[in-house]
Amino acid sequence: MPPAMSTPFYHPVPQPEEIPIREREDAMGAYLMMFAAIGAGLPLPVINLIASIVYYFINRSHSRFVHFHSLQAMLSQMPTSIMNIILVFWSVRIFFTDATVNDYYVGYIWLTVIANILYFVYGIISAVKARRGRMYYLMFFGKISYSIAFAVKEEKTREIKNEPPPIG
Repeated sequence: MPPAMSTPFYHPVPQPEEIPIREREDAMGAYLMMFAAIGAGLPLPVINLIASIVYYFINRSHSRFVHFHSLQAMLSQMPTSIMNIILVFWSVRIFFTDATVNDYYVGYIWLTVIANILYFVYGIISAVKARRGRMYYLMFFGKISYSIAFAVKEEKTREIKNEPPPIG
């Protein structure tokens, strides 16, 4: 017989008035990492992803609210960053070799542009919600982030025996 599966327990979600301004700003800052490459003056899409990863590892221990938003921002940035990196390498390959521009390349440009616009819009919405102290769940990434940031970790407890010492 398989072992009984237990449902995970989660910490309560904080209400907006319970969250200090500093934590709200830290959570908002996670979404603003999408502009890191522009701030650095480099048009390399990997800069945004690196900035988001660094921001997550620095700020995840501040609070569960900041942990949730920084993780969600990092996870949601990965697909668009990977798409942008592929587009940059594909474009460089076409520019420096005899490769031709085909329908796949044009279609990929359109797909990447649409993905970036969606990421930009939802990133700004998420940043505004985080600044207001609200939880905003992005599709797919919100559930993963919530389950990691708010899950109650099982504590390893020592079993204490209250028995007399053995007679010897």
